[in-house]
Amino acid sequence: MQADADAAALFTRTRLAGHQVCAAVSGGKDSTAMSLWLTEQGIEHSRVFADTGWEAPETYAYLDILRDKLGPIETVRNEKSWAEARDGEGGMLTLIRRKQMFPSRTRRFCTEQLKWVPLKAHMFRLAEDKPVINAIGIRAAESQARSMLEEWEWNDDFDCWTWRPLISWSEQDVIDIHTRNGVAPNPLYLRGAGRVGCYPCIYARKSEIAALPQAVVDRLSPLEHELTADAVARGVARPERAFFHLHDPANHASGFMPIERVREWARSDRGGRQMLLLDAPSEPGCVRWGLCEHLPAERQEGDR
Repeated sequence: MQADADAAALFTRTRLAGHQVCAAVSGGKDSTAMSLWLTEQGIEHSRVFADTGWEAPETYAYLDILRDKLGPIETVRNEKSWAEARDGEGGMLTLIRRKQMFPSRTRRFCTEQLKWVPLKAHMFRLAEDKPVINAIGIRAAESQARSMLEEWEWNDDFDCWTWRPLISWSEQDVIDIHTRNGVAPNPLYLRGAGRVGCYPCIYARKSEIAALPQAVVDRLSPLEHELTADAVARGVARPERAFFHLHDPANHASGFMPIERVREWARSDRGGRQMLLLDAPSEPGCVRWGLCEHLPAERQEGDR
């Protein structure tokens, strides 16, 4: 077993030679664990965070804590989505207004525009000095789709190797390295969140929706009404616009539900298995490149 481990370590070192490692850090437990492990192994790496403008306040604050613990974390973003922003808005909200719709199961434009675009540009800038290896914190144990991913894979979009050093790790391994280095997890996990990327995410669990603060409702509700009114004025066949798309498998029905009603439902004992957020599709999509923590569909252009 030790011989196998030594051989694997030698293979990794050989592959890293002549390259610079860039670690994608989201404020989540796995990407944090990855940067901690790289540091423990003496592997120099830079860190990058793609700011969607749609993260929880706790996550932004946690990233500052990580900067003290891990070292510099460069923030990148799609500047166009801030240049066109209204006062106090940027990123996701600007993109939603431009598209006149919210992200959905089949149109995950948030990931492409707010993560893929700025991260690709960042990797290309780095590659001007030295070839890049993009390290991401993906674990096989998290899902069936992730269990089929390899530790090393060429990324045509970023024109570099993707490396998943934690692919065989367990959740306990992740907890252990946090503990060993005296790094507390993102506080959202301690409140029961299963994921911390994007706040909220269209695939948030019922318990996560129930925990959404009033500020999130106050931000989304007027936008839902605004986009619906605009769709009605344009004569769209299905004008309802809401952030969450719920689905009732018992009655073979689905539809959009305003944020106020979604949170009311989430805080009740109604629903259970009869009212679930639409399941994420099985295709790996952007999870393959570590851009988000759910399983999105392929990038799609255009509005509806």
